[in-house]
Order: sequence, then structure tokens, then C-alpha cells
Amino acid sequence: MVVLNKIYTRTGDDGSTRLASGEAVSKSCARVAAYGAVDELNAVIGVARLHSGQNDRIDAMLGRIQNELFDLGADLSTPHEPAPKWEALRIIDSQVERIEAEIDWMNESLKPLDSFILSGGAPLSAHLHLARTVCRRAERDAVRLVETGETVTPAAVRYLNRLSDHLFVAARRANANGAGDVLWKPGATR
Repeated sequence: MVVLNKIYTRTGDDGSTRLASGEAVSKSCARVAAYGAVDELNAVIGVARLHSGQNDRIDAMLGRIQNELFDLGADLSTPHEPAPKWEALRIIDSQVERIEAEIDWMNESLKPLDSFILSGGAPLSAHLHLARTVCRRAERDAVRLVETGETVTPAAVRYLNRLSDHLFVAARRANANGAGDVLWKPGATR
């Protein structure tokens, strides 16, 4: 377990932070950006959950996902090289597979799309669409980290890719029993 006795340490006042390995890096480095975006995504999902009261199964999925996002943050904050002296917490394929199974379950009862969807409808749906966009940014940041030459757990990038799809389908499902999807009408205001 993590024990936090003191919240401020002043060690980051110079613009640096420490990775899980203890290595000091700039707060602007690609690795910090990647796990920072995951942390932001977690917070946005927390706000979405304020509106998930009548969607118990979606709320349970989102709660589990929030915990997994902390796992993902731990994964991204722990460089692969040099190999850590402990067993690093890494995202695994079964977590990606569970996200896929949930997407399939949520999508079963939804009408096929015939247009792009705008964020809106029920409050839960709108917040899940916001979470989806933050998730896409987190995915881009993780890919950017890979492009810098850093090793990233392959399942971590897949997890973010599937999670954005999961959040999209969950947003549609949140609108299915009421507000309905808000559809894009190309050129409607010309």
C-alpha cells in the first residue's frame, strides 16, 4: 500500500519530479505527460460517475476502470529500462479483453449509427464523451512516449485505445433510455 504522510514536499519546485524508479525528470517530459493525462482522465471519469446513479452496471465498470487507470499510471511512471528492482505493475491483455467484452455487451442493444454523434443528451453521456476525448489525448501521449524511444507496455496503449471506444459506447448507452444520441447534421446551419 501507498502511505502519504505529507502532501507537499517542495521537491518539485524546480520543475522536476521523480518517476517510480526514483529517476528525476522534468515535469514536461513525455513520460510525465502520458501518466498525467491518465490521471486527468481518471478525474473526468470521477465527475461522470456523479451522474451514473441510475446506471448501476455502467457505474461499476467506471469504478473498476478508475482503479485500472491508477494501475496504468503506475505502469507509465515505471520505465522498463533499466529494469526495476521490483515487479512493476503493468497493464495486461486480460484487462483489454474485459474492456472489449463490455463494449460488446453495451453495444448489443444500441441502434446502428447513421451519423456522427455530438456530445450531449443526458449529463452522464456528455461527461463520458468528455472522458473519451481526454482518453484519446492520453493515448496520443502514450504513443508519443513510444516515439521518443521509450518502451511502453503494448497492452497499455491498447487499453487506452479500447477505453476510448468503451467510453463512446457507454455514452451512447447512457442516452439510450431517454435523451437519445445527439446526431451531427452536416451543413445544417449553412
